[in-house]
This record gives sequence, structure tokens and C-alpha cells, in this order.
Amino acid sequence: MSNPFQQSLFKPKAAGAEASSSQPDFIRILDYNFYYGEAQVLFDLNLDIPHQEVTAFIGPSGCGKSTLLRNLNRMNDLIDGIRHEGDITIDGHSIYDPYLEVISLRKRIGMVFQKSNPFPKSIYENIVYSLRVAGRSKKSELDETVERSLKSAALWEEVKDRLQESAFGLSGGQMQRLCIARAIANRPEILLMDEPCSALDPIATGKIEELIHQLKEEFTIVIVTHNMQQAARVSDRTAFFYLGKLIEYGETEQVFMNPTNKQTEAYVSGRFG
Repeated sequence: MSNPFQQSLFKPKAAGAEASSSQPDFIRILDYNFYYGEAQVLFDLNLDIPHQEVTAFIGPSGCGKSTLLRNLNRMNDLIDGIRHEGDITIDGHSIYDPYLEVISLRKRIGMVFQKSNPFPKSIYENIVYSLRVAGRSKKSELDETVERSLKSAALWEEVKDRLQESAFGLSGGQMQRLCIARAIANRPEILLMDEPCSALDPIATGKIEELIHQLKEEFTIVIVTHNMQQAARVSDRTAFFYLGKLIEYGETEQVFMNPTNKQTEAYVSGRFG
């Protein structure tokens, strides 16, 4: 028998369909604490992440922002000895619900890592990999997915005549856009980006930032970045973390131009971090 919770969470959207939620609390982090063994690394976090906006997590190294990002799709579950208190909900459903299959959760939340990590396959096969794993092999569907995903990642025109060539023949910036295309091939609702531009040159970084502005029309995006200028350019809201605590969270312009906390002001002005 199918699980009604499973059916209700992250219903796949048809092309052009309206978002499943327009509420400002699409992702909610509630009284959240997280531990690696006995070491607590996140403390009493509470924040709401709006739907179809870009939310940036900023803060010095070791402040917990990447840990929190990876908890949104429960990637940290792969680490022994972790535990949490509190909850994270997406569209009103707990990601820790015992009836939720974690694999299904991760299918609906795409992730792009700091270093581009294309598979040792062709450009085409990188995009359709997740579809093939799910048993979807109809060529017309695979072809449509490849074209749609590459166009969404602003890469189609550059590679449409090279689809059967190795992904390793792409430039660094192209590889990262390929990884974005691969992450959105299954039409997720959320896209997590963990310092996606840190290994790229300024030109490639600019292309990724332009792409982020386009992608938020379809996806809720959460990005971790050490580059405060980048956070200011691409995000609608910014959360500043320090030593595992949320220090300040609000609209990006307010956080950068008129922060309410002295620690935030010191960090965004470059006086520490």
C-alpha cells in the first residue's frame, strides 16, 4: 500500500505548473540542534526559507553553514554518530518523518557541490543518469530531459553538438553548469549549492550567478558562500552564522546595509572572518 505521506511530499510538477507552495515558510528549521558524536555544532536554529527565492548562508569557516545545508537533504545521515534535536519541515512535512524514504527526499532536492564532479561519462549520460537509475529509458524522454536541463543551465548552445563527448572535455565553468543541469534533470523543487563558484574564475562565476537568477523562477535555492559580494549579488535573503548559531537573518539588503547585530556588521564589513 502506498504511503499517503510519501505521496504528499514534493509532488512532481508538470512543466509550467505552479509551485506547490507560495507560503514564506516553504522550508522551516525549528529549534534545531545537531551533533557529531558528543560535539554540538548547530545550536537552537530557527529560520524560515521562502519558496522560489535565493537564500544565502554566510559566515566564517566552521560556523555550521555547510552542515546545515547538508542536513536539508539528510546527507549527513551518512556519517556515523550524528544526531539532531528539533525539526526541519518542507512544505509542512518533516524530513525526519519515519515514513519518508530518504532516497525520495533526495530526488526532490538537487545538490551542487563546491568542486564540479561530472561522472566519467558523456555529457548526455551525465544528465540522464538519474533517469536511467529510476528505470526510465525511453529515448524521447531522455532527449527532452537533456535539452531542457542544459537549456536551464545555460549550456545547451555550447554543447548541443558534443553530447556524446566526455564531460571531462568541458572547461571548469562548463563542468559546474553541467553538474547544475544534472541536479535539476529530475525536476526537483529545491536546489542546494555548496560554494558552487569557489573553484571558478571570475568569468565563469559571473555565468553561474546569472544562472542562479534565472533558476529561482523555478526552484527554491539555498546557497552557501564565503564570498559576501556574491551573496549580496545573488540572494534575496541572507543568514549569518557564527560558531553554530544563527546571528542574523533577513532580507539581503538589510543584512548588508543595515545589520541589527554588531557581529554581523563586523563580518560583512570585513573586520573579522
